[in-house]
Amino acid sequence: MTYRTIRQDGETEIEIKKSRFICSLKRIQSEDEAKAFIQALKKEHWKANHHCSAYVLGENHEIQRSSDDGEPSGTAGVPILEVLKKNDLINMVAVVTRYFGGTKLGAGGLIRAYSSSASAGIKAVGIVEGVLHQELALTIDYPLLGKLQNYFELQNIYVKDIAYTEKIVVTLMIPEATLTDQEAALIDLLQGQVQINKGKTEYVERLIEEPTE
Repeated sequence: MTYRTIRQDGETEIEIKKSRFICSLKRIQSEDEAKAFIQALKKEHWKANHHCSAYVLGENHEIQRSSDDGEPSGTAGVPILEVLKKNDLINMVAVVTRYFGGTKLGAGGLIRAYSSSASAGIKAVGIVEGVLHQELALTIDYPLLGKLQNYFELQNIYVKDIAYTEKIVVTLMIPEATLTDQEAALIDLLQGQVQINKGKTEYVERLIEEPTE
């Protein structure tokens, strides 16, 4: 199981023909959170002309909503939503607040402006991919630690914790998809001189590539 979302909440601003477009992004877990965020921005920027928004919720993008908030139909909310969908993002809301600068942009100009604002916001905060990992606790003797650490570096394995007791307990996070192979490889590497205990499963997030406009 994997998902993609923004790395963190954030805000960016661009200017197009003297209109200010402020993109505010937030990670969410419910529609109520999205609606509350939109309302809070309307209060904060009460002098702004529009607060256009879009959000996506659910592992399979089950909930998708957008709002033009007074802009011509289809020129604001949907373009923002399309940027979220093209980047395959979930569990987040994007609000683009516009302060009108006196020059009308036309339908095409508005679509480009709202898309560009959303893309700039996502690029600024970054995108992460969350992959379901299994926690593994390896109990080993001290002389084996060096060999294990070299292996972790070569395999780019995420080490969550190392506890130094009578023996060493190394806690790893292994992607579920590669769990069976990694367990076998670790046992082979350490020639069976290891005790492996499974812990909880959780998502581990890693920063990925640039956003798609």
